[in-house]
Amino acid sequence: MSKPSISVLILNYRNPKATVACVNQFLEEEGIEIFVIDNHSEDDSIGVIRNHFGSNERVRIIETPSNRGFGAGYNAGVSYASGEYIFVNNPDKLMQSGGLQTLMQQMETDSSIGIIAPKLLHGDGTHRQSIRRFPRIVDILSRRSVLGKLCPKALSQYLMLDADRDSTQDVEWVVGGCFMIRRDLFTELGGFDERFFLFFEDTDLCRRVRSLGKRIVYFPSVTVADKRDRLSGQSFWDLIFKKTGRIHILSAFRYFWKWRRDGV
Repeated sequence: MSKPSISVLILNYRNPKATVACVNQFLEEEGIEIFVIDNHSEDDSIGVIRNHFGSNERVRIIETPSNRGFGAGYNAGVSYASGEYIFVNNPDKLMQSGGLQTLMQQMETDSSIGIIAPKLLHGDGTHRQSIRRFPRIVDILSRRSVLGKLCPKALSQYLMLDADRDSTQDVEWVVGGCFMIRRDLFTELGGFDERFFLFFEDTDLCRRVRSLGKRIVYFPSVTVADKRDRLSGQSFWDLIFKKTGRIHILSAFRYFWKWRRDGV
């Protein structure tokens, strides 16, 4: 068996049904290896996944001894990967047929690309806001409060609402649940910063990629189906009363402190 060009990593946390569907979609692709990382789900996830793929030589199942977060889970998977390219893909995202090869071809023809990301579409055909400019504190607050109505231009700029979602373009960062990166670049950067348990690890990674002079490219010719729900919720009160909302706040503090010398 020849060495795969692309290592697909899928991080499961108590979402085995979506993970199985996601793996089945990728099994239709050639020249790839698939890693399913169960991030210490402590439910029936690992049994369901092993029941479906335990005997499939193209799928390697990895169990983490504890849940140390999104970035740590994917870092664990990358340590086993052999492909020249890493594709990070959350279970709820389903790639169109042939999309992986198209993304890889774009990276092979342009060495300046550090990360490339497809267009994410909800079930009703609307775009997910998956490309952003680097956040300021006011941007984070504006998304969840009346500040967004008081400063609509600032919020629009952060969310890149002025951008053509159907045009290939350089962006500052892309959401971390669906993108391709060169394995040697990911390794050089030390992977995701594991101090971020959840949220902002993608913003941080893109910032470090750009600090090395590499580009973040949004490539909408490849589309991925994505669900609409947000882990951190929608409202200001979700940030306080939801566990994931509180994690979001903590990660925001860590991000802004880490990059404070860059004037964020």
